[in-house]
Amino acid sequence: MHVNVILNGDYRQYLNIINITENMTDITKKIGVSVSIGGIVQGVGFRPFVHRLVADFFLCGFVRNTNDGVELKLEGSRSDIDGFLRAFQSTYPQNAVIDSIDIEYYSDLFGFSDFRILSSDTGRTRNTLISPDIAVCGDCLRELTDPGDRRYRFPFINCTNCGPRFSIIRDIPYDREKTSMSSFVMCGDCVAEYSDIRSRRYHAQPDCCGICGPELEFICSEQGMKRLSGMAYAVKDNTENAFAGSSGYIRIPGNDNALRAAAELLTGGGICAVKGIGGFHLCCRTDRPELIKELRLRKHRDSRPFAVMCADITEAERFACISEAEKQLLLSPARPIVLLRKRHAGAFSEISENSSIGIMLPYTPLHYLLLEGELRSLIMTSANMSDCPVISDNAEAVGLLAGIADGILANNRAIVTKCDDSVLRELDGEHYFIRRSRGYAPAPVRLPDIVSCETDKSPAEIPVILACGAEQKASFAMNRGLNVFISQHIGDLKNFETLEFYESQIENFERLFDIRPRHFVCDLHPDYLSSVYAHKRGSSKVTAVQHHHAHMASCMADNGFSRTEKCIGIIWDGTGLGTDGTVWGGEFLAGDYSGSVRMASLRSFGLPGGDICTRELWRTAVSMMHDAGIDDNEIEQYFPDENVMGALLQLKAGVNCPVCSSIGRLFDGFAAILGIRCHGDYEGQGAVLLEDTVPYGYSSEDCFSYNTYTDDNGVLRFDLRSMIREAVSEMTGYYAARKHESLSGFINASEDIAVHETCDTDLDRILAHMAVRFMNTLCSFAVDAACFIREKTGYDRVVLSGGAFQNMYLLKHIRSKLENKGFGVYVHHRVSPNDEGIALGQLCCALAGSVTDNLSSM
Repeated sequence: MHVNVILNGDYRQYLNIINITENMTDITKKIGVSVSIGGIVQGVGFRPFVHRLVADFFLCGFVRNTNDGVELKLEGSRSDIDGFLRAFQSTYPQNAVIDSIDIEYYSDLFGFSDFRILSSDTGRTRNTLISPDIAVCGDCLRELTDPGDRRYRFPFINCTNCGPRFSIIRDIPYDREKTSMSSFVMCGDCVAEYSDIRSRRYHAQPDCCGICGPELEFICSEQGMKRLSGMAYAVKDNTENAFAGSSGYIRIPGNDNALRAAAELLTGGGICAVKGIGGFHLCCRTDRPELIKELRLRKHRDSRPFAVMCADITEAERFACISEAEKQLLLSPARPIVLLRKRHAGAFSEISENSSIGIMLPYTPLHYLLLEGELRSLIMTSANMSDCPVISDNAEAVGLLAGIADGILANNRAIVTKCDDSVLRELDGEHYFIRRSRGYAPAPVRLPDIVSCETDKSPAEIPVILACGAEQKASFAMNRGLNVFISQHIGDLKNFETLEFYESQIENFERLFDIRPRHFVCDLHPDYLSSVYAHKRGSSKVTAVQHHHAHMASCMADNGFSRTEKCIGIIWDGTGLGTDGTVWGGEFLAGDYSGSVRMASLRSFGLPGGDICTRELWRTAVSMMHDAGIDDNEIEQYFPDENVMGALLQLKAGVNCPVCSSIGRLFDGFAAILGIRCHGDYEGQGAVLLEDTVPYGYSSEDCFSYNTYTDDNGVLRFDLRSMIREAVSEMTGYYAARKHESLSGFINASEDIAVHETCDTDLDRILAHMAVRFMNTLCSFAVDAACFIREKTGYDRVVLSGGAFQNMYLLKHIRSKLENKGFGVYVHHRVSPNDEGIALGQLCCALAGSVTDNLSSM
């Protein structure tokens, strides 16, 4: 008898196997069963769990890791095997994710006399999955704080239920010799635990203790040394690892001494680099604004928000309002950064300039030890050079962080795969990713049936594709069957260091998952480094997918749309090359995975100076005002400190002035018109601050006026010119009425306004109302356009994707208004709505395009 069940990757979805042997009438007869389990079943304590469970049912046989997952053979009475399978389905490890179970009964017995965990079987194609890194578990934390435990205060404590996984794996199957723990030989006590079925560390591959495990080391600069009290440390000189350009430093080895020195440095107001699971963080106290400003100065990070690590939920609630659903995300094994609403909107402005703050809880034993005393919270920001990947190597940290960190708390356990912290929001009790990385990668996304073919294909027959993603917030994706492996956060592909990391991780994924892509898919923009890479790898087997269609397909796949299902896509972001050669970004598409039609969009406007508009937001405002028919002199007076005439000349001559329909740039321009931000330190800053101008709970249905028209291609266009004229007129009138106050001019006035605070002043109130009217106008047009497309196509399902839908006001209001009009509305939950999620959509489009092994191009 043979039973095969595919579970589609649903977490904790159980196989109903209670009655699978009902046709076998003799429950005392001895039989055998082979069970093959696919999914995330290595590195999560699966084999020890099976061994302990087997002992309860007097079964003999074996379990072992394979390249497909886990295999076990059991022999015993039918009743005992039934009992084992019933217990198995409800008690398997909580960090396991089972995708498939294959069960086959046999009567020709092997005659096993006991049960054993065998060496891994590595003889075939690799099909297993790899566990993401897991936060330290409660059992290990209790041992960490127990003076009677032999791992008391050991900063690398772990067990089968927790600890590093993805970041330390060099190859599979998941055995110690294939991880960065291979250089640490277990002591006798650890070997005994590892071999003891009753131990929580039975076959725990990273198992170690203070005798045989990794060790901390604190390296302190001259500046950092001044902050140490002179307490006794075991100090060694080490000129080989000296900070670059520094003649004096100390090296403090040993877990206790290094930890105490780092804690003292942080307590005394120093900046410390701390090595975590996926890379180094730069850390400092949260209660000294001048120290946080110093960190910004050293890191060249002017205003982008920092994340905060809090010792516990109680400390986190000092910073933010936290719902029960948000608490569950904070406490989950993934331990992501969760974006929360500040308890007081204007508080902690040196950490975050807006009313949200990113909070995470400790996820390594070292974090708990650092936060156990006076330090109950720390700034935790990725240690990296500008626009480069996070630093993960000790020597690299010493060389690159000179002048930034006063000290470095390192260790001698290598990070094989660097992995930034994940960032998300809670939406309707589910994940809403801003960045999907540590704690989630490389767990696959399971696809619906999107393979375009006349006959069904087995997973082995599904084409193997590498989707190379976009340029900003780059990621890649590759599939094995209908499992899609999406990379951790890579960064923006704009420099050699990030490109090198991107290419190395593609090689890493291909090795770990034994994937050999035969086809390659990339963005339509030929100059993206990801597109260049695709063509270098794929030669003629490359297809280009339009940016916004990939966004649409990504959200469809995220919500399980099948190959035949069609929908409307509202895709709003900053930039993406359109099929007409212009920059798109405010798009309404209709179609499916295999293709889409542009049905509606913003009326296009110019970007004087091109990409510089993402930093000089006033330029986009000048373009929008000029397009709206506002007099040149009035525009120049509106922005007296800027080279308005130069921008206007570019617009009129069409020189270095690409045309766009971008919602992102529309937000930038409107933020400048309101005086919220005329110059941005990072892309999207104007949009973030404009949304944040609206206080929590502020309610209004007011809109600006707007017009629509249908262009020569039948595309419905949102004409924003009347909205711009109204906004400029109202702002000009407001400032004219306030001339008797200190607000001498629009730009000068805005420099001193903390727009992220609540509406305590007249200016706060008018900005909040103007921002709400602006976003309501976009929401209104979204509904108009969706209804227009439904009338044309009959489609009544809408997916929302693109970086603009990180704006919670837009997301929630557009969804609500569409649902009130009878639409089914779908948003992201498994991948990010921004460009990080594009690779998934690209891959789905390629699969739906009938890719076959004999197809030379797509």
